[in-house]
Amino acid sequence: MSPTIEIITCLHTATMVSNLDRSVAFYSGILGLQRVDRALNYPGAWYQIGDFQIHLIENVDLVTSSIDLHVSTRNPHVALGVRNLEAAKQQLLAANCVVKMSNSGRAALFTQDPDGNAIELTQIDGLGARS
Repeated sequence: MSPTIEIITCLHTATMVSNLDRSVAFYSGILGLQRVDRALNYPGAWYQIGDFQIHLIENVDLVTSSIDLHVSTRNPHVALGVRNLEAAKQQLLAANCVVKMSNSGRAALFTQDPDGNAIELTQIDGLGARS
């Protein structure tokens, strides 16, 4: 039997966006993520969340997602932990973002970035809590 791959952490996720300025306004402004420097030679923006990063990569020819969160929350998504889900929900609603509470009844919601990429926000009450 061959040895198994031992995955020890998740480093980043790459998300395609059609308009970098519009996406930066969402990820930096609405979500309040901390942008970090990057040394690549194509349009994009990197965000640091603890030991994890979100890489936005611009593709102006991108066909945006047709995910409808009101039909199902079982879509490809990135999940982020928040300290105050209600405050996050109110900020998203104030920015006219789609908000769908989790169908499971747990303290989580789903939203979308300007290109329709789904994002889950889950209330984290203590260290190590996961959904």
